[in-house]
Amino acid sequence: MKATVATGYGSPEVLQLQEVIRPVPKANEVLVKVITASATTADAMMRTGKPYIARLFVGLTKPKKSIPGTGFAGIVEKIGEDVKSFKIGDRVLGETAFGFSSNAEYLTLSEKGVILPMPENLDFSEAANFCDGHLTSFNFLKEIAKVKPGQKVMINGASGSLGTSAIQIAKYMGAHVTAVCSGRNTGLVRSLGADVVIDYQQKDFTKGDIKYDYIYDTVGKSSFSACKAILSEKGVYLSPVLKFRLLLQMIKTSLFGQKKAKFEATGANKEEKLRFMLSEVVDIYKAGKLKTIIDRQFPLEKVAEAHRYIDSGHKRGNVVIVTS
Repeated sequence: MKATVATGYGSPEVLQLQEVIRPVPKANEVLVKVITASATTADAMMRTGKPYIARLFVGLTKPKKSIPGTGFAGIVEKIGEDVKSFKIGDRVLGETAFGFSSNAEYLTLSEKGVILPMPENLDFSEAANFCDGHLTSFNFLKEIAKVKPGQKVMINGASGSLGTSAIQIAKYMGAHVTAVCSGRNTGLVRSLGADVVIDYQQKDFTKGDIKYDYIYDTVGKSSFSACKAILSEKGVYLSPVLKFRLLLQMIKTSLFGQKKAKFEATGANKEEKLRFMLSEVVDIYKAGKLKTIIDRQFPLEKVAEAHRYIDSGHKRGNVVIVTS
């Protein structure tokens, strides 16, 4: 089968299209023919091996899992003899978490893994990214923050994959949402439900009199220290972007003060919890309250080009890899 292979850490050029052996499902696994897959900012960071602390988990000198990508949507092509939850021909979506490997024509996954049937009216391009922006933002806003109706939520990086999801999920939870993005994206974030939009090119969003219960920094471009003054008395700064400084702030704020800094790698949760959260995300979609914003789509042979586009910093919403 064809797959994108990371030959080491570095620029997008380390990503090469190669012929590799098609995986064979074990007794408890399904073989999925991947139709679409995700290419994310997190994938691009993993490709560089930075921050270096991440290499403790994904490989010291080169990626342990050479095929990148975690989110996928596809069709079950073969099942192991013990599989009960799926049958050949089922349309499915999910993610491989630290198993990566979705930027390929086929992948295998345990039937107890993070995999669910696709809703009938959901197309493959939208489904591929459910486990990036939607699942991660749901985890931060619902599971970690436990946002309540009427609370004030600021979302930095509001026009990206996580940000466009976060606006919709926060509004679904009844929050008042302030979105921070560039001027060219203000129309997009308003269309998703943002109550207030701040153009970071015109105004420093960390300055102001309004206090926020939660600041969700989806791009990790700010910090707890910079945002502390605009957090409410028990406000929380949240970010999915791993930085050593943020880890230190987490430790410090866990011991001192009422304002907190929090980080979590959503994909590190147990598969059972991830699958349950994904089912809740799908329910929000079925209720008509969540849509996936797609910026560009690239064929499998151009994953390196997709990463160059992500590295440019101009991505709006999601980037999709079309494998079939």
